[in-house]
Amino acid sequence: MQPLLDAIATMAFPTDAQRIFHGRGGRFPGCEHWSLDAYPPVFVLTSFLPAAEEDLATIGAALQSRWAQIAPGEPLNWVFQCRHEQLRVHGRAETRLMAGAVPDPHVVTEQGARFRVHVLKGQNHGLFLDMAEGRRWVRQYVAAHQAREPRGAKVLNLFAYTCAFSVVALQAGARQVVNVDMSHGAIAIGQQNHQLNGLTTGAGFLAHDIFSTWGKITRGGPYGLVIVDPPSYQKGSFVATKDYARLMRRLPDLLAPGGHALLCLNAPELGLDFLKGQMQALAPDLALVERLANPAVFADVQAERALKVLVYKAPD
Repeated sequence: MQPLLDAIATMAFPTDAQRIFHGRGGRFPGCEHWSLDAYPPVFVLTSFLPAAEEDLATIGAALQSRWAQIAPGEPLNWVFQCRHEQLRVHGRAETRLMAGAVPDPHVVTEQGARFRVHVLKGQNHGLFLDMAEGRRWVRQYVAAHQAREPRGAKVLNLFAYTCAFSVVALQAGARQVVNVDMSHGAIAIGQQNHQLNGLTTGAGFLAHDIFSTWGKITRGGPYGLVIVDPPSYQKGSFVATKDYARLMRRLPDLLAPGGHALLCLNAPELGLDFLKGQMQALAPDLALVERLANPAVFADVQAERALKVLVYKAPD
């Protein structure tokens, strides 16, 4: 646990939402089950194994000590979530408020954008912190596109979740973003995220199963940018090993000439060769441009297991 305590002892005052400690990357032996995130003004400690109360007390004391140094006079707010295997099998997690309070509504920032999060319920808190560099890339891509075409880029955001990609694309000057996700609840939060950022036009929201909505999606194209960020495994809706191919086959018809696709995969058991091999077989005319680096704090001793984000380009 010492590496976690060291990270707490040296952390800066967090303004944006961010990961503080990433034990899952395997760089800190004995701490593989711990992660610590900041969703200001709340810290979220997660364990993927059962945690002893004395360990939680030690971590709580470390947080309190550092918080008194970097935010004197401010109350410490922190939440603990246990996601050990027995709980995850049943699709739930144990979540406890350990100190302070959680704002309601709870709004965090990232690179100038505002997002609503929910850290006391569920395992997904409304903003995936490991995708920060993907959102940064989208912001830069759309801004550069606007410099070439003043009308702005047209973006398709598949598996949009709470529509964070859409928010940053519109902030950067996108002409239109079509957000598609089968979760009505996630899309509703996505609409709130647009309102939080003063974005009242340009976004469309389809709370539909992507695989039964291709007609509407295709009619809305072609798109200068297609973002594909599916779950690696979600029973009844998406299984990467069989369903990602169904998306790849569609990309050539969805993309405008010279358009780009951002393909994301967060499945430790599937490496880069899975994405690259299937793209070569199913969309050979699209050229691999780069793999985006993950935020430095998410470094993994096995890069193949970490989040994979690839950029592809359609022919001009």
